[in-house]
Amino acid sequence: MTVRHQSARDLSRTTYDYSGFATIDGRHPWQTEVPGSHVLYRARQRKNGKIAWFNFDLAKEMGLLSFDHPHVINPQLEAQVLETFAIQIINEYDLINGVKIPQNEIKPYHYMATRYLQLQHPGKTGITSGDGRSLWNGVWRGNGKTWDITSCGTGATCLSPATHIFKKFFQTGDPSVSYGCGYSDLDDGVTGAIFSEIMHKNGTPTERILCVIEFPGNLSINVRAGTNLLRPSHFFNHLKQGNLQRLRAAVDFFINREIENGDWKPLTKGENRYKRLLAQISNTFGEMAARFENEYIFCWLAWDGDNVLANGGIIDYGSIRQFGLYHHEYKFDDVERWSTSLPEQRAQARYIVQTFAQIEHFLNTGKKIEINRFRNHPEVRRFDLTFTQARRRMLLEKTGFSKHEAEMLLAKRSRQVTHFERLFRWWERKTKQKQHYRVADGITKDALYSMRDILRELPAHLSTTWKLMPTKTFMTHIASTYCGSNDARPTLVRRIWSERFQHSYMDLIESCAKLTESHRENLVGRMAARSAITNRSDRITGDAICNVGDRLIKVRKKLERKDLFDVIANFINDQVRVPEVKIKGVVRSTIPQKKLSGKPETILKALGRVVYEMRHGL
Repeated sequence: MTVRHQSARDLSRTTYDYSGFATIDGRHPWQTEVPGSHVLYRARQRKNGKIAWFNFDLAKEMGLLSFDHPHVINPQLEAQVLETFAIQIINEYDLINGVKIPQNEIKPYHYMATRYLQLQHPGKTGITSGDGRSLWNGVWRGNGKTWDITSCGTGATCLSPATHIFKKFFQTGDPSVSYGCGYSDLDDGVTGAIFSEIMHKNGTPTERILCVIEFPGNLSINVRAGTNLLRPSHFFNHLKQGNLQRLRAAVDFFINREIENGDWKPLTKGENRYKRLLAQISNTFGEMAARFENEYIFCWLAWDGDNVLANGGIIDYGSIRQFGLYHHEYKFDDVERWSTSLPEQRAQARYIVQTFAQIEHFLNTGKKIEINRFRNHPEVRRFDLTFTQARRRMLLEKTGFSKHEAEMLLAKRSRQVTHFERLFRWWERKTKQKQHYRVADGITKDALYSMRDILRELPAHLSTTWKLMPTKTFMTHIASTYCGSNDARPTLVRRIWSERFQHSYMDLIESCAKLTESHRENLVGRMAARSAITNRSDRITGDAICNVGDRLIKVRKKLERKDLFDVIANFINDQVRVPEVKIKGVVRSTIPQKKLSGKPETILKALGRVVYEMRHGL
């Protein structure tokens, strides 16, 4: 479909209502309902900003923009967005040093930096840790939902690790510290915006970027939104401190928001709200951990519950990677500690559930007992079951079965599924090196085989002939860019394991055909179509998104803003890997799929080549 894009000049003649932005002014119910859980700051207007990227999809979903608003930034919209979000806190350094700020630049209400537990912070109880360079802009209620809105890069707060390591308050922008300076880099904003939208459109719960505001010096403010942006660490600090009153207030706030937004079913009469919380957390984190491992999403889960949302969503894309292969030996070097690896995230998610079991007991009895007592709590054991079942279901879906077919196989042919999973993991876990080696930001061993590639090619092969793929052909498809000639050789051992894998795969197809009363040929054809979408070779990785972000920042001044937005929109939509969406030919977006030409088309193709070249990387 061809869509005419209104120019900024045309749009400026049309009147749209942007008054909703003005109500996002720092006020947030957390400030009054959970006292002592935050630090309040006045803020000032920050000058010389301009919109580098705007999420029209999200703004319309939130009700901040009308559905018929064209995907063009006009002067009125830009002015209102900058008025609302281009701000900087007046911090302790400013007050101590008597920095002069014109009164007309100071915002009328206080903004908050929230306190929460943080692994990298010197204090381990959450009294002095939390939002180090972010603030909460407030809440927005629209289209039946309440949204939290926060911004990163708005100034140095007293809750950053730097403040307590060096025992002093920092001036915002101080070049002697990085994280503690309070600013955010433009490349972080652009990559976070693109990556989070890709994750969202592929069904992974996540915070989303509403807009990226650019400032001189390649700095930015990255405005983030979500229906509930509280992290487990927002509760764990009160638990560590043994503050029952604040813990109850924080947990009640979270529960009420989930119910009001319709994300939880209403509590039934007499139902214990804290037991409901624990049950929801157990299920949510079981599914989340399974998704991370199945999709090769590195999130650095840890005991503090800082790097994820309490509703199971991703937050803070500075530490998020998506691997092209099962690089299960990769660990990030954070100077003072190593991160968790991909498979270790399961244990950390389990420990978070265990901590919520401790919270539930504390809230219901008023007694805080040792966390080890909850290691085998029924809900913690249910997490284990949820994780195992979810990981197998997701594997079957990645293989090409529909969700209904996957659930039927799990229920009726569980032994076959377990056998197939064991054979799948044998190939998936093979690495090239015996010892770890250094990479730019950590250590790793290279995974060897691309399971997505073989899952894409195998059903296509079986749709033409119901015979095993020859081992030489099998190895050609499964060998990744990390493989040398010896790694891809069809040895006797590899022939045995490739044939076992294929026999198990074909047995599952036969079983599914019988269970669903389908013709095998039709089932294989559907699986080939689904798998071709789910396992496309040009799937974004962490390395690729960083490279894409760098390239977009370099070329942005050579493009008109609407052309840049079109390039980003097309790039994001091209990364959708949901068969139900792609097969129907509809991407979950109100952004028109505009056919590009000229320089935008050239840039988009170049970005596609980057993704393909880095498809197997970190």
